Amino acid sequence: MTVDYLSQIGTLIRSARRHRGWTQQQLADALSTSQSAVNRIERGHQNVSMEMLARIGEALDEQLVSIGAGPVHLRVTGPTTLTGSIDVKTSKNAGVALLCAALLNNGRTVLRKVARIEEVNRLLEVLGSMGVRTRWLNEENDLEIVPPATLDLAAIDDEAARRTRSIIMFLGPLLHRSNDFELPYAGGCDLGTRTVEPHLTALRHFGLEVKATEGSYHAVVAEDSAPKRPIVLTERGDTVTENALMAAALYDGTTVIRNASPNYMVQDLCFYLQKLGVVIEGIGSTTLTVTGCAVIDVDVEYSPSEDPIEAMSLLAAAIVTGSEITIRRVPIEFLEIELALLEEMGFRYERSEEYRAANGHTRLLDLTTAVSALHSPIDKIHPMPFPGLNIDNLPFFAVIAAVATGQTMLHDWVYENRAIYLTELSKLGGKVTLLDPHRVMIDGPTHWSGAEIVCPPALRPAVVILLAMLASKGTSVLRSVYVINRGYEDLAERLNQLGAKIETFTDLR
Repeated sequence: MTVDYLSQIGTLIRSARRHRGWTQQQLADALSTSQSAVNRIERGHQNVSMEMLARIGEALDEQLVSIGAGPVHLRVTGPTTLTGSIDVKTSKNAGVALLCAALLNNGRTVLRKVARIEEVNRLLEVLGSMGVRTRWLNEENDLEIVPPATLDLAAIDDEAARRTRSIIMFLGPLLHRSNDFELPYAGGCDLGTRTVEPHLTALRHFGLEVKATEGSYHAVVAEDSAPKRPIVLTERGDTVTENALMAAALYDGTTVIRNASPNYMVQDLCFYLQKLGVVIEGIGSTTLTVTGCAVIDVDVEYSPSEDPIEAMSLLAAAIVTGSEITIRRVPIEFLEIELALLEEMGFRYERSEEYRAANGHTRLLDLTTAVSALHSPIDKIHPMPFPGLNIDNLPFFAVIAAVATGQTMLHDWVYENRAIYLTELSKLGGKVTLLDPHRVMIDGPTHWSGAEIVCPPALRPAVVILLAMLASKGTSVLRSVYVINRGYEDLAERLNQLGAKIETFTDLR
């Protein structure tokens, strides 16, 4: 069914392209992709998201699918045993931060092996609407970003901006570009109230004041403002730290940021800013001393490191399916607490010698899982800022706890309602009890059985349900998986390469 659908779509695209008189290369240029990618799409050999279909239709000036045709779904046949090896892709969260940081540079930035996900696509649409030239250079997902001399902030793509939380990280670089601008309200995952106040508190040191208007943040920047004392962040947030870093990077002076996040995406941003000529002391600690530049105009290349959250996703996939796989290029320094906890629960694995990521800094290794009999941990599982258990990795312990013997409590103290989505595991046979909006109790082991579930609106719980479906007997359907595509590149296809049976389909007829 998937092959027929993709072939039909490919034929439609090929016919529309020929009708316009374009070559595959011309269409590729319009889409900022490669000719070989267009060739694969037209032959029906590559999954195509509804968003990509809309872009292709716009480029060719032809409606390829009817409006309201429906979202993309996944059909999973289980139970599955995974085998083989897989590489961890580069960090989604680093990628989006670096896209925002490229606005600091008047020169050309090339980011290597960028995660080609919907979150990145939305940011590229926003950047393009402001006059920034971006293009994918090759099939390795190298991405070129060249800002214009003057950004057209009045032309910002509101629809794309509202579909990403990352838009909030435009505040730091844009306060140096304009003293009066508007940003649409942030969108993205539905994780409860996530205030922007910590961002505004940090950036107020650089003269930024923001008022909420109808659907937008109206930003006004006071001239000749500069930090007169260290900036103390009111929360050790990743994006808050990144915003403060980007504001400090174009300040011709020294800024001290305290209670800074030392997490993986912040470190990648620091390494990139160093390539721009910014001096940063304290990388990996909670105090950063930043000496910025009045003007940044350099041509640079940077390789973001691998994604520890994707590595944890693959690790959880192996555990829940009782599989032996090798996960290559694991950023171990950002998974050490998670692995220590798993070892306490009885998880066995082998690890290679460490080596460096392409950024020259991050420590990587290859990890081979072993089939293990897991038991519940002694204490509850809860996240902490780095170097504690990563907040985004906590949901994966729900599906892991479900296959362990005993009772496990998860305490998701950061978000108001993310824990609620984990109760969806009950539809697949899990014994999950919601104690309050922040805590769930999970009893294992679980006898999984297939079910049809609408994808939760939060990224990590959505992937957790998909992983449980891999272990479930029979056929499961996960509907409306845009949120997964927002944070993972070709996840279903890559799991299929390990032996999963996941079929992509839509309600198109």
